[in-house]
Amino acid sequence: MRINIAAFIAGGSLLLFLPVVPEYWRWTCGAISAICLLCVYAKYSLTQYRHATSALLAVALFALGFAWNAHYAQTRLSNILSIEYEGKDLHLEGRVNALPQSSPGGAKFSFEVDQAFLGKERIDSFPPQIYLSWQPAWRNPQNVPEVIPGQRWEFKVKIKRPYGSLNPHTFDFERWSFHQDFGASGSVRSGKLITEKDIQFSEFALAMEYQRWKLRQKIQRLLPKDARYGGVIAALVMGDQNAIDQDDWRVFNATGIGHLISISGLHVTMLAGFGAMLATILWRRNTLPLMIPVGKVAAAVGFLTAFVYAWLAGFQIPAQRTMYMVGVVAFALWSGRSPRSFDIWWWALFFVLLIDPMAPYTPGFWLSFGAVAAILYAMQDSDGLLGLPTGKELEIEWKQRLTQALKEACRVQAVVTIALLPLTLYWFYQVSIVSPLANAVAIPVVSYVVTPLAIAGALLPDFIGKWLLIPAHATMDYLSIMLAWMASWRWAIAWSSQPAWWALVLSVVGIVVAIRPGAIRESWISRTIGLALIASLFIGPIQNTNLTQGEFRATALDIGQGTAVLIETKSKRLLYDTGPIQGKDNAGQRIILPYLRGRGIHHIDSMVISHSDSDHIGGAATLLKEIALESMMGSLPSTNPLLSNLEDRKIPAIPCRFGQQWSWDGVEFHIWHPNELTVFEDQHPRKPNEVSCVLEVRNQATSFWLTGDVEKQGEAEIAERLTKNALNHLKDKTLIFMAPHHGSKTSSSQELLTALSPDVAFAQNGYRNRYGHPHPIVTARYQSMGIPFYQTPTTGAQIWEFQSNADSRVLEPIFWRQHSKRLWHREPQ
Repeated sequence: MRINIAAFIAGGSLLLFLPVVPEYWRWTCGAISAICLLCVYAKYSLTQYRHATSALLAVALFALGFAWNAHYAQTRLSNILSIEYEGKDLHLEGRVNALPQSSPGGAKFSFEVDQAFLGKERIDSFPPQIYLSWQPAWRNPQNVPEVIPGQRWEFKVKIKRPYGSLNPHTFDFERWSFHQDFGASGSVRSGKLITEKDIQFSEFALAMEYQRWKLRQKIQRLLPKDARYGGVIAALVMGDQNAIDQDDWRVFNATGIGHLISISGLHVTMLAGFGAMLATILWRRNTLPLMIPVGKVAAAVGFLTAFVYAWLAGFQIPAQRTMYMVGVVAFALWSGRSPRSFDIWWWALFFVLLIDPMAPYTPGFWLSFGAVAAILYAMQDSDGLLGLPTGKELEIEWKQRLTQALKEACRVQAVVTIALLPLTLYWFYQVSIVSPLANAVAIPVVSYVVTPLAIAGALLPDFIGKWLLIPAHATMDYLSIMLAWMASWRWAIAWSSQPAWWALVLSVVGIVVAIRPGAIRESWISRTIGLALIASLFIGPIQNTNLTQGEFRATALDIGQGTAVLIETKSKRLLYDTGPIQGKDNAGQRIILPYLRGRGIHHIDSMVISHSDSDHIGGAATLLKEIALESMMGSLPSTNPLLSNLEDRKIPAIPCRFGQQWSWDGVEFHIWHPNELTVFEDQHPRKPNEVSCVLEVRNQATSFWLTGDVEKQGEAEIAERLTKNALNHLKDKTLIFMAPHHGSKTSSSQELLTALSPDVAFAQNGYRNRYGHPHPIVTARYQSMGIPFYQTPTTGAQIWEFQSNADSRVLEPIFWRQHSKRLWHREPQ
């Protein structure tokens, strides 16, 4: 059985390595599967063909898995919005079909489209489901009404195909949209409510989403308005984590208890057990057990409870896994079977991947199934898992049973911590050192105090529920004080990087050896060797080992409408600008920090801020909190908060001036603008763009220019500074030029381009941005001069490496959108 399920999963996984799947492949694999299954049926009763039958069945399931996943992918790809409707005002009619992400700043929600119109013309081929954002207009911040699942709306929207910034180690919005089956995303211009509640009796999923919204409203209503951890209570009850503050998430992740602040398998199991216990008490009355045994009724009710709660919890992967495992146990009990523990695990894995083939792209899938697999493997010869009484234990004194239970609980915690190390480092690049201690307190408190009180308070009538939710919140409040204290310890977190493939392989071997069942004392030597193999995960990447003296790397991040470029030499790093900020969302937190941590970079030698515009300085404050910084230079007014922040942290800051230069590892850095008299002033006499800090990075073969938002006047000054001697230094070099001001028509003057004569140009700008960058005139200017012009919406992150040898300067940049191309990534038009 396990081989057959593995064959089905392997067939489906093959699809993930193919960027394109022709239609006929699906039909071919489907036909192969059907033929093999017929052969299996024909030979099944003949024992002499047993091995051939097993092989045919495995081949059939392998082909079936591939065909099923290909059908899944093709169905989603066929729902992508046609390019002709991008950026146009459309009128849509449909329903809100999932729990919205609501906040004072607006709402984001899934919308099921029934009709779509361009003007008065109906659009026949339109994505059935899209993702919408409804934000208040800046002139009227109170005009976004409550969005409720089941409501029918008529919206005026502007939409685009699923698109997101694409960088190594960062969130992939396109993959997420593909997983959720969103054929487009967009913003609401205006809306008209048609029907308050449009939910049919047969629409179970939508009815569950409506009930989830009611639970969220009830929790918000019964808790005080200033209840800081109301979002945590909502997450524990119905899986909605959107209201949890980022600072709280930072504490939970630092202490390693983030897995508890969601619907974990333990919560579903606890509720299923409660439902089974209640059914047992009620079914034992009178002669009911003579009709159906109590055990079967309890198993059925337990599964039904797990099923309903899994849906109320948003059908998250851990809840699904537990629900299917409870279902397999219930089915086995009703059919008189006795499945092994790992058989239950395999069936749960099969059902999850059958319904959601994209589940392996979520951390919850690996953490949930990995933890359970590790426990089942390591504790298979336990006398009684977690001290649950068995026949032998009934004869033991209760003190001995308690001691045994504590020992096994500690071993389970150690097993899970060790087994999940590779996954934790792969997904989050960090390990919580205080996690065992924090979990020892948090697991019983959250699982056996906070969660039961929160669930009971949410489900019971208001006059009872209020007095259960308040102590649940108070308990969480006191627990968080302790967790914040632990998170403040300097050694609370061990930062690493995303492990290399060889380290992951070695760690898996080490885990199998280190946590294997059996007495620890009798095999401590081999277990120590296993732990040593696991320690290979912490062998951080030897940074820039492929960079030698005189070489450098430039990474232009796909940052949206803004700028952020990382320059690396053999031993130094410089960050030029920190991307945009919008409300609480900034590129430092969303893109730059995950990228640096994924690379294992925790120290920046110098930060250059070109000027004070928010799309260049937006992520600086976040990075200062998380990354060690040696110094900063830039063109900023003296009143800019960043300068005060740097002063408080005792980080030196100097103004950017023409003539400044320095050398790192044989790579030279030159400042070309603003003028040599620039200082930090209250107000610059010119607008911020014109005093942008222009930096050239050069070695023996290459000159790389970073230009900020400098405009024509500043460009003219740079052209004047490019004396004959300076141009002679550039003549034999390949020149890569950042289009100033994201390709605005006020920059990229003919005068400067003629003086520099770039070999290649690039621009960092937002996809379909409202400014129209890069301007068609500028794009045409580069084309007329024969200069290749690469833009991050088309390329994703751009990674350039420059050798020092003038004879080996052929440019082969890595464009991340092409490098990581998969089924769900479509080329922007």
